[in-house]
Amino acid sequence: MKVKDWHVFQAIIATGIMSFSGVLIETSMNVTFPTLMKDFNTTANGVQWVTTGYLLAIAVIVPLSAYFIRNFSARRLFIVSNIFFLLGVLIDSFAPSLMMLLAGRVLQGIGTGIALPLMFHIILTKSPFEKRGVMMGIGTMTTSIAPAIGPTYGGIVLSALGWRAIFWFLVPLLLISLLIGLHSIPQEEANRTEKFNAFAFVALSIGLASMLIGIEKMSPLWFAVSLVALVVFYFFNARNTLLNLHVFKNSYFVRLLISVLVYQAMFLSLSFILPNYLQLGLGQNSTTAGMFMFPGAIIGAILAPISGRILDAIGPIKPIMFGLIVSTFAIIGMTLTFSHASIWLLLMWHMLMLFGSGMAVNNLMTATLGQLDRSESADGNSILNTFQQFVGAAATAIVAQLFASTQHTVANGTMIGSRYGLIMLVALFIGSLILFITVIKKLRN
Repeated sequence: MKVKDWHVFQAIIATGIMSFSGVLIETSMNVTFPTLMKDFNTTANGVQWVTTGYLLAIAVIVPLSAYFIRNFSARRLFIVSNIFFLLGVLIDSFAPSLMMLLAGRVLQGIGTGIALPLMFHIILTKSPFEKRGVMMGIGTMTTSIAPAIGPTYGGIVLSALGWRAIFWFLVPLLLISLLIGLHSIPQEEANRTEKFNAFAFVALSIGLASMLIGIEKMSPLWFAVSLVALVVFYFFNARNTLLNLHVFKNSYFVRLLISVLVYQAMFLSLSFILPNYLQLGLGQNSTTAGMFMFPGAIIGAILAPISGRILDAIGPIKPIMFGLIVSTFAIIGMTLTFSHASIWLLLMWHMLMLFGSGMAVNNLMTATLGQLDRSESADGNSILNTFQQFVGAAATAIVAQLFASTQHTVANGTMIGSRYGLIMLVALFIGSLILFITVIKKLRN
């Protein structure tokens, strides 16, 4: 696991700590929404931008990752991402207003948006091919273990020290990441040969942001702005490539990508639905809401490297199919029993759901990127991570909108909005299972 001056495993851990911190802070803040709504006198639609704004910042930055990787050294990218993240955490730890909190979240999103694709790029280009499944599992584990700890961490710290302390404890973690990265990622020459396509970047940013605002407000005007901006992006991108869209001509890549995105929608939707439903619908405290998410997510995190080893041994089909079937069964069960389920039954369904995801998610990512040539891996990685973050932001915005639009009373709106969100996930998982069946023959070859 040492390539020239690289210490590959340590480099993956260093970038993984930042990715872990990004998901940790994202999921731990969901538990604080009822408190933030009171502190900043805002609604569920307003406070959801603490998560949505962060994910949008990642979605805007990640498309640049392929350009960054081609034109800057991994060491420089790592240092810049760590500085942005650390600055955002320090701002949020003292944020006096919602706007200042959102500004810090955007800086954290920029840091994560650079670190996350950098981690997967190191795995894809520096780790041995025969260990790629395991290393993808370890990389995925660093991000999937965070949802296990996030709500629990957020609930306990919120109850004991207040929500600002959630950010304080990330500072030493980021400093440790910086030290490991400086040791394991060598200084390499990078030939900066490409001109940055600023027009395409601005158009893409406007297109993604306005689409999210359109989802939040259910506004045809914002959707129209998004459509125009994305058309402008396509025009400028065709003249000077910022994001290689030719990978979408690979139908197997697209179908597998959709399955990855369904899981991302599930992770972010449930991390919004369940903590808020437990607090606002069932009257549980933030500590209970946080602890609820822990058992299932830790199962998924532990299974990530194990399922990667299974992929290395027998291929991707069986673990992915098994995981998809288990997850689909679990989300259907949760939806059918939701309105009268006890907290223990909901916990069982959630654990089963995350068991399925632990078997499927990182193998789906490996299989998705495996459909591309090596020359397209950076672009495929960039597109996969861009869509993951945008779908996560969109799923959070959609669920928040469902909560708000059905809110005759807080408890009633939470119940009805949660049920509609779960029905949406059922449809997505059934579609994902069907799509995966259509690519099995290709994966066998």
